[in-house]
Amino acid sequence: MKVWLVAIAATVAVAATQPALAGPVLDRVKQRGVLRVATDPAYPPQSMQKPDGSFEGFDIDVASEIANRLGVRVEFVTPAWEIITSGRWGDRWDISVGSMTPTRERAEVLDFPAIYYYTPAAFAVHESCPYQNLEELDGKVIGTCGACTYEFYLRHDLKIDAEGVPPFTYRVTPGEIRTYETDTNVFDDLRLGCGTRLDAGISALPTIREAIKAGYPMRIVGDPVFYEPLAVAIDKGDPEFAAEIARIVEALREEGTLSKLSLKWYGVDLTRVP
Repeated sequence: MKVWLVAIAATVAVAATQPALAGPVLDRVKQRGVLRVATDPAYPPQSMQKPDGSFEGFDIDVASEIANRLGVRVEFVTPAWEIITSGRWGDRWDISVGSMTPTRERAEVLDFPAIYYYTPAAFAVHESCPYQNLEELDGKVIGTCGACTYEFYLRHDLKIDAEGVPPFTYRVTPGEIRTYETDTNVFDDLRLGCGTRLDAGISALPTIREAIKAGYPMRIVGDPVFYEPLAVAIDKGDPEFAAEIARIVEALREEGTLSKLSLKWYGVDLTRVP
Protein backbone atom coordinates (compact mmCIF):
# COMPACT_ATOMS: atom_id res chain seq x y z
CA MET A 1 0.00 0.00 0.00
CA LYS A 2 2.25 2.82 -1.19
CA VAL A 3 1.41 4.77 -4.29
CA TRP A 4 -2.15 4.76 -5.60
CA LEU A 5 -2.46 3.27 -9.02
CA VAL A 6 -3.09 6.31 -11.22
CA ALA A 7 -4.61 4.17 -13.94
CA ILE A 8 -6.90 2.18 -11.64
CA ALA A 9 -10.07 3.98 -12.74
CA ALA A 10 -9.31 3.20 -16.36
CA THR A 11 -8.40 -0.38 -15.50
CA VAL A 12 -11.69 -0.91 -13.67
CA ALA A 13 -13.64 0.72 -16.48
CA VAL A 14 -12.05 -1.51 -19.11
CA ALA A 15 -12.61 -4.62 -17.01
CA ALA A 16 -16.24 -3.72 -16.48
CA THR A 17 -16.92 -3.37 -20.20
CA GLN A 18 -15.11 -6.46 -21.47
CA PRO A 19 -17.23 -9.53 -22.27
CA ALA A 20 -17.07 -12.24 -19.62
CA LEU A 21 -15.50 -14.94 -21.76
CA ALA A 22 -13.63 -17.86 -20.28
CA GLY A 23 -10.01 -17.30 -19.24
CA PRO A 24 -7.45 -19.57 -17.55
CA VAL A 25 -8.37 -18.67 -13.95
CA LEU A 26 -12.09 -18.41 -14.65
CA ASP A 27 -11.96 -21.81 -16.37
CA ARG A 28 -10.13 -23.33 -13.41
CA VAL A 29 -12.61 -21.92 -10.91
CA LYS A 30 -15.60 -23.15 -12.89
CA GLN A 31 -14.15 -26.61 -13.49
CA ARG A 32 -13.10 -27.05 -9.86
CA GLY A 33 -16.34 -25.60 -8.53
CA VAL A 34 -14.42 -23.66 -5.87
CA LEU A 35 -13.19 -20.07 -5.60
CA ARG A 36 -10.04 -19.99 -3.46
CA VAL A 37 -9.80 -16.69 -1.64
CA ALA A 38 -6.69 -15.35 0.12
CA THR A 39 -7.61 -13.60 3.36
CA ASP A 40 -6.25 -12.51 6.74
CA PRO A 41 -7.28 -14.75 9.65
CA ALA A 42 -6.87 -11.95 12.22
CA TYR A 43 -8.14 -8.67 10.77
CA PRO A 44 -11.53 -8.01 12.40
CA PRO A 45 -14.09 -6.94 11.40
CA GLN A 46 -12.88 -7.49 7.84
CA SER A 47 -11.84 -11.12 8.30
CA MET A 48 -11.26 -13.45 11.23
CA GLN A 49 -10.94 -17.17 11.73
CA LYS A 50 -13.13 -18.64 14.46
CA PRO A 51 -12.04 -21.47 16.80
CA ASP A 52 -13.90 -24.00 14.66
CA GLY A 53 -11.81 -23.01 11.63
CA SER A 54 -14.54 -21.13 9.79
CA PHE A 55 -14.26 -17.47 8.81
CA GLU A 56 -16.41 -14.40 9.28
CA GLY A 57 -16.22 -10.68 8.55
CA PHE A 58 -16.99 -8.08 5.91
CA ASP A 59 -14.38 -9.33 3.44
CA ILE A 60 -15.52 -12.90 4.07
CA ASP A 61 -19.12 -12.02 3.25
CA VAL A 62 -18.11 -10.12 0.11
CA ALA A 63 -15.96 -13.03 -1.07
CA SER A 64 -18.80 -15.46 -0.38
CA GLU A 65 -21.18 -13.32 -2.45
CA ILE A 66 -18.70 -13.27 -5.34
CA ALA A 67 -18.37 -17.06 -5.22
CA ASN A 68 -22.13 -17.43 -5.10
CA ARG A 69 -22.53 -15.24 -8.21
CA LEU A 70 -19.93 -17.38 -9.96
CA GLY A 71 -21.95 -20.46 -9.05
CA VAL A 72 -19.17 -22.09 -7.02
CA ARG A 73 -18.23 -22.76 -3.40
CA VAL A 74 -15.83 -20.51 -1.52
CA GLU A 75 -12.66 -21.69 0.20
CA PHE A 76 -10.36 -19.45 2.26
CA VAL A 77 -6.57 -19.64 2.56
CA THR A 78 -4.33 -17.50 4.76
CA PRO A 79 -0.93 -16.73 3.20
CA ALA A 80 1.16 -13.88 4.62
CA TRP A 81 0.25 -10.43 3.32
CA GLU A 82 3.64 -9.94 1.65
CA ILE A 83 3.13 -13.18 -0.30
CA ILE A 84 -0.30 -12.10 -1.50
CA THR A 85 0.94 -8.71 -2.67
CA SER A 86 3.95 -10.18 -4.47
CA GLY A 87 1.74 -11.78 -7.15
CA ARG A 88 2.54 -14.85 -9.25
CA TRP A 89 0.10 -16.93 -7.23
CA GLY A 90 -0.04 -19.88 -9.58
CA ASP A 91 -2.76 -22.31 -8.50
CA ARG A 92 -2.45 -21.55 -4.77
CA TRP A 93 -5.50 -19.23 -4.71
CA ASP A 94 -7.62 -17.37 -7.25
CA ILE A 95 -8.46 -14.01 -5.74
CA SER A 96 -7.77 -11.71 -2.81
CA VAL A 97 -10.74 -10.10 -1.13
CA GLY A 98 -8.61 -8.66 1.63
CA SER A 99 -9.04 -4.88 1.80
CA MET A 100 -6.07 -4.23 -0.50
CA THR A 101 -5.17 -0.74 -1.69
CA PRO A 102 -4.34 -0.70 -5.42
CA THR A 103 -0.86 0.75 -5.91
CA ARG A 104 1.46 1.33 -8.83
CA GLU A 105 3.91 -1.14 -7.35
CA ARG A 106 1.30 -3.85 -6.88
CA ALA A 107 -0.21 -3.20 -10.30
CA GLU A 108 3.01 -4.53 -11.80
CA VAL A 109 2.07 -8.04 -10.61
CA LEU A 110 -1.66 -7.83 -9.82
CA ASP A 111 -4.87 -6.57 -11.42
CA PHE A 112 -7.58 -4.74 -9.48
CA PRO A 113 -10.95 -5.35 -11.16
CA ALA A 114 -13.10 -3.45 -8.66
CA ILE A 115 -13.02 -1.14 -5.66
CA TYR A 116 -15.61 -2.31 -3.16
CA TYR A 117 -15.26 0.06 -0.20
CA TYR A 118 -13.31 2.91 1.39
CA THR A 119 -11.96 2.93 4.92
CA PRO A 120 -10.60 5.66 7.22
CA ALA A 121 -7.16 5.26 8.83
CA ALA A 122 -6.60 6.40 12.41
CA PHE A 123 -4.12 6.35 15.28
CA ALA A 124 -4.65 4.53 18.58
CA VAL A 125 -2.81 4.65 21.90
CA HIS A 126 -3.04 2.78 25.19
CA GLU A 127 -5.86 4.22 27.26
CA SER A 128 -3.39 5.37 29.93
CA CYS A 129 -1.32 7.47 27.50
CA PRO A 130 -1.54 11.25 27.94
CA TYR A 131 -1.61 12.06 24.22
CA GLN A 132 -4.68 14.04 23.16
CA ASN A 133 -3.79 15.15 19.63
CA LEU A 134 -1.87 13.79 16.68
CA GLU A 135 0.96 16.29 16.96
CA GLU A 136 1.94 14.76 20.28
CA LEU A 137 2.78 11.51 18.46
CA ASP A 138 5.70 13.10 16.61
CA GLY A 139 8.96 11.41 17.52
CA LYS A 140 7.21 8.45 19.15
CA VAL A 141 7.50 4.70 18.50
CA ILE A 142 4.56 3.76 16.29
CA GLY A 143 3.48 0.28 15.20
CA THR A 144 1.93 -0.71 11.89
CA CYS A 145 1.39 -3.69 9.63
CA GLY A 146 4.40 -4.26 7.38
CA ALA A 147 4.28 -3.36 3.67
CA CYS A 148 0.84 -1.80 4.08
CA THR A 149 -0.74 1.59 3.49
CA TYR A 150 -0.21 2.62 7.09
CA GLU A 151 3.51 1.95 7.00
CA PHE A 152 3.88 4.09 3.91
CA TYR A 153 1.82 6.84 5.50
CA LEU A 154 4.22 6.83 8.45
CA ARG A 155 7.14 6.97 6.02
CA HIS A 156 5.50 9.93 4.24
CA ASP A 157 5.48 7.88 1.04
CA LEU A 158 1.76 7.42 0.40
CA LYS A 159 -0.04 8.96 -2.57
CA ILE A 160 -3.75 8.39 -3.08
CA ASP A 161 -4.84 9.68 -6.46
CA ALA A 162 -8.32 8.19 -6.67
CA GLU A 163 -11.10 10.40 -7.95
CA GLY A 164 -13.26 11.80 -5.16
CA VAL A 165 -11.11 10.58 -2.26
CA PRO A 166 -10.41 13.43 0.20
CA PRO A 167 -6.84 14.79 0.12
CA PHE A 168 -4.63 14.24 3.15
CA THR A 169 -1.46 15.52 4.80
CA TYR A 170 1.19 13.78 6.87
CA ARG A 171 0.22 14.80 10.38
CA VAL A 172 2.59 12.52 12.29
CA THR A 173 6.36 12.04 11.97
CA PRO A 174 7.39 8.97 14.01
CA GLY A 175 10.70 8.67 15.79
CA GLU A 176 10.66 4.93 15.05
CA ILE A 177 8.40 2.71 12.95
CA ARG A 178 7.90 -0.90 14.05
CA THR A 179 6.26 -3.24 11.57
CA TYR A 180 4.20 -6.35 12.32
CA GLU A 181 2.65 -9.16 10.31
CA THR A 182 -0.91 -8.12 11.22
CA ASP A 183 -2.72 -5.20 12.82
CA THR A 184 -3.71 -7.46 15.70
CA ASN A 185 -0.02 -7.91 16.52
CA VAL A 186 0.25 -4.12 16.76
CA PHE A 187 -2.65 -4.03 19.21
CA ASP A 188 -1.15 -6.88 21.24
CA ASP A 189 1.97 -4.79 21.87
CA LEU A 190 -0.01 -1.61 22.39
CA ARG A 191 -2.16 -3.21 25.08
CA LEU A 192 0.93 -3.87 27.24
CA GLY A 193 0.98 -0.25 28.34
CA CYS A 194 1.82 3.26 27.24
CA GLY A 195 5.37 3.17 25.90
CA THR A 196 6.07 -0.41 27.01
CA ARG A 197 6.73 -1.47 23.43
CA LEU A 198 4.80 1.11 21.46
CA ASP A 199 3.59 4.65 21.99
CA ALA A 200 0.89 4.39 19.32
CA GLY A 201 -0.37 2.33 16.41
CA ILE A 202 -2.10 3.10 13.13
CA SER A 203 -4.76 0.97 11.46
CA ALA A 204 -8.19 1.06 9.87
CA LEU A 205 -10.61 2.90 12.14
CA PRO A 206 -13.17 0.04 12.08
CA THR A 207 -10.44 -2.42 13.08
CA ILE A 208 -9.37 -0.24 16.01
CA ARG A 209 -12.97 0.09 17.17
CA GLU A 210 -13.44 -3.67 16.93
CA ALA A 211 -10.32 -4.24 19.06
CA ILE A 212 -11.55 -1.77 21.69
CA LYS A 213 -14.93 -3.51 21.66
CA ALA A 214 -13.12 -6.82 22.23
CA GLY A 215 -11.45 -5.45 25.35
CA TYR A 216 -8.17 -3.95 24.17
CA PRO A 217 -7.33 -1.01 26.51
CA MET A 218 -6.90 1.52 23.72
CA ARG A 219 -8.44 4.77 22.57
CA ILE A 220 -8.42 6.70 19.31
CA VAL A 221 -6.42 9.91 18.99
CA GLY A 222 -7.61 12.62 16.60
CA ASP A 223 -9.64 12.32 13.44
CA PRO A 224 -8.98 9.89 10.56
CA VAL A 225 -5.79 10.87 8.75
CA PHE A 226 -6.75 9.54 5.31
CA TYR A 227 -9.28 7.40 3.46
CA GLU A 228 -8.12 4.54 1.29
CA PRO A 229 -9.98 2.85 -1.57
CA LEU A 230 -9.88 -0.93 -1.20
CA ALA A 231 -10.08 -3.36 -4.08
CA VAL A 232 -10.48 -6.97 -5.07
CA ALA A 233 -7.15 -8.25 -6.45
CA ILE A 234 -6.36 -11.03 -8.90
CA ASP A 235 -3.18 -12.31 -10.49
CA LYS A 236 -2.26 -10.85 -13.86
CA GLY A 237 -3.09 -12.71 -17.04
CA ASP A 238 -6.86 -13.25 -17.14
CA PRO A 239 -8.81 -10.20 -18.39
CA GLU A 240 -11.95 -12.32 -18.70
CA PHE A 241 -11.80 -13.21 -15.01
CA ALA A 242 -11.20 -9.53 -14.20
CA ALA A 243 -14.24 -8.53 -16.27
CA GLU A 244 -16.45 -11.09 -14.54
CA ILE A 245 -15.33 -9.98 -11.07
CA ALA A 246 -15.88 -6.32 -12.00
CA ARG A 247 -19.39 -7.15 -13.23
CA ILE A 248 -20.26 -9.04 -10.05
CA VAL A 249 -18.96 -6.35 -7.68
CA GLU A 250 -20.81 -3.63 -9.58
CA ALA A 251 -24.01 -5.69 -9.34
CA LEU A 252 -23.47 -6.12 -5.58
CA ARG A 253 -23.07 -2.35 -5.29
CA GLU A 254 -26.05 -1.42 -7.44
CA GLU A 255 -28.46 -3.79 -5.72
CA GLY A 256 -27.37 -2.57 -2.28
CA THR A 257 -25.73 -5.78 -1.08
CA LEU A 258 -22.36 -4.12 -0.40
CA SER A 259 -24.06 -1.35 1.58
CA LYS A 260 -26.00 -3.89 3.65
CA LEU A 261 -22.84 -5.84 4.44
CA SER A 262 -21.02 -2.63 5.40
CA LEU A 263 -23.85 -1.64 7.73
CA LYS A 264 -23.80 -5.14 9.21
CA TRP A 265 -20.09 -5.08 10.06
CA TYR A 266 -19.31 -1.37 10.51
CA GLY A 267 -22.60 0.29 11.35
CA VAL A 268 -22.02 2.76 8.48
CA ASP A 269 -21.92 2.55 4.70
CA LEU A 270 -18.26 2.60 3.67
CA THR A 271 -18.95 1.50 0.11
CA ARG A 272 -19.26 5.05 -1.21
CA VAL A 273 -16.60 7.76 -1.36
CA PRO A 274 -16.82 9.65 1.97
